[in-house]
Amino acid sequence: MTSSAVDPQQLEQVRRRVMLALFVALAVALHTVEVLLPNPIPWFRIGLANILALTALFSYGIQALWIVSISRILIGSMLLGSLFSPGFLLSLGGGLAANILMSIGYKLWQPKIGPVGVSILGALGHVTGQLLIAWLVVIRHPSIWMLLPFFLLFALISGIVNGLAADYLLGSLYKHPVFSGLKKIKTDKSQPSV
Repeated sequence: MTSSAVDPQQLEQVRRRVMLALFVALAVALHTVEVLLPNPIPWFRIGLANILALTALFSYGIQALWIVSISRILIGSMLLGSLFSPGFLLSLGGGLAANILMSIGYKLWQPKIGPVGVSILGALGHVTGQLLIAWLVVIRHPSIWMLLPFFLLFALISGIVNGLAADYLLGSLYKHPVFSGLKKIKTDKSQPSV
């Protein structure tokens, strides 16, 4: 019986693609379930799918964050039949703003910022992006900005919750052999991560 040598770099690329596809599929599923749940506040959801975007960011980097987030928004909107609707535009605007802030925060402050800090940045960006799109497309009235402090408070809470969930998920994944080659989140106590 013959065996072929497997190129470790090629194997890692395939593994990365498979894991990103899994993250996208799970993010779409969470997005779909969350849309079907009743909302306590209009336009507000806790953003459970962001847990997988954060996991992708801390596992594979900024490009993976964008792949998971944008794919989730597009595929989720197609599945729900809301592609190019006002709800889709709100989701896309919020997602773009969130990804920009998370990418900048991760790039500038890594390893001093952890999943909770990046998640808070993303949640605050998402709310601000959504209100901007709502003001530009849906409700062209300046009083919409009076909702911003209220939404920012809820975004802070959801950012903390999602960041803690992503941190827990990352801790579990790093124990699995598939993720053994990934860089770990810095656990040095002299430089705590947010």
